[in-house]
Amino acid sequence: MISSGELAEKIAVLLDNKNGFDIEIMKIEELTILSDYFVICSGTTITHLRALSDEIELKLKEEYSLLPRSIEGYDTGGWILMDYGSVVVHIFTREMRNHYSLERLWADAPRVEVPESILPAGMTDKTDSAD
Repeated sequence: MISSGELAEKIAVLLDNKNGFDIEIMKIEELTILSDYFVICSGTTITHLRALSDEIELKLKEEYSLLPRSIEGYDTGGWILMDYGSVVVHIFTREMRNHYSLERLWADAPRVEVPESILPAGMTDKTDSAD
């Protein structure tokens, strides 16, 4: 069985593999009973958001026999939410992400280092991206 932290990192890698961008992993387990982690990502279009969601659903089912408890927003627009229990995935268009600003709302949540394999070339950890 995969831990919630490993699941969040795996989802981040899957999002990156499908050209998701601005990927954030937030550890929220100390702040709420909702979940342990949020994985937040942006996509370019609604079609791209759906492709990101489809990739996560397919790969987690194939590799871990995991299915989401629910998927919201797939048919309606710029924000898809995938609930995997211990990990909740938020896939936004840039405009919707700016509007809802989950990073600001959950500012107290520690950020988890994004797996090194998906960092932009030349960066050694997530904190480098702030420069």
